[in-house]
Amino acid sequence: MSDYKYSIDAENVNKIYFKKSNKIEALINFNIKIKKNSIYGLLGPNGAGKSTFINILGGLVKKSNGIVKICGIDIDQDSKKSKFKIGIVPQELNIDPFFSPVELLELQAGLYGIPKNKRKTEEILDNLKLTDQRNAYARTLSGGMRRRLLIAKALVHSPEMLILDEPTAGVDIDIRSSVWNYIKKINNSGTTICLTTHYLEEAEQLCDYITILNEGRVIASDSKKNLLSLISIKKVSFILKKEQLIPNSVKRFKYNLNENILNIEYDKNKTSLNEIIKLLDQEKIEFTEINTYESNLEDTFLKLIKD
Repeated sequence: MSDYKYSIDAENVNKIYFKKSNKIEALINFNIKIKKNSIYGLLGPNGAGKSTFINILGGLVKKSNGIVKICGIDIDQDSKKSKFKIGIVPQELNIDPFFSPVELLELQAGLYGIPKNKRKTEEILDNLKLTDQRNAYARTLSGGMRRRLLIAKALVHSPEMLILDEPTAGVDIDIRSSVWNYIKKINNSGTTICLTTHYLEEAEQLCDYITILNEGRVIASDSKKNLLSLISIKKVSFILKKEQLIPNSVKRFKYNLNENILNIEYDKNKTSLNEIIKLLDQEKIEFTEINTYESNLEDTFLKLIKD
């Protein structure tokens, strides 16, 4: 593989559409650096600009200005070579219904000029659990199988960078888990992954770094850990030994008492859980169990979008 630091390096990318007399800014001074060998999440609501950027990478949309490099190659200077570095799995299930999986992969490999003795068709089918369907018409495959077949098509030329646009949309939970495992597997083998997803749980499970877009602008870009730390409110519940009145010292927190369960919200930047436990001990409030709740990526996402 080539010697470069970032699999995707975009600087001040803008994309402006004109519909009749209306000017639509799909991307506004968009910057992103996707580290080699990472799993990167590109998140945002519908219309945020995610698909526009992916289409720029794939050569389907021409940017208005800015610089984009794929695996160190400027797409304006050598678009053909940059396209060989990248594999894109689109959101739409655009598969010819009259071809079988093995035929589709062989055709795709031929389009990339890969010699027959260097093709990995059977290996890819096996890894994506499509071997049993290798000769079935694509139109007979389930939605989950078609989604995996799209991933298979994007891998035939062994790209150094794989873009997954909503990779598990419409896929049941079991298949989603197997796709996640395969994404991790190909990442461990050295392929950089960038995914867009509406399933925030998916980004939380897979991604090392995340950029959040809204209305064409980057509103946050950081490691997953740092983004999660933006939400400082934590929740804890205590199962009390008996029902009792809540003293004023505890009422300074946002709380509710439901039978014998005391729920407290607190700012982790101002108060620690140990302090709350000590306070309950001082007030002789006895409990048998503690449950804590960390903020998740969805909390962070909603907070940033609202702000």
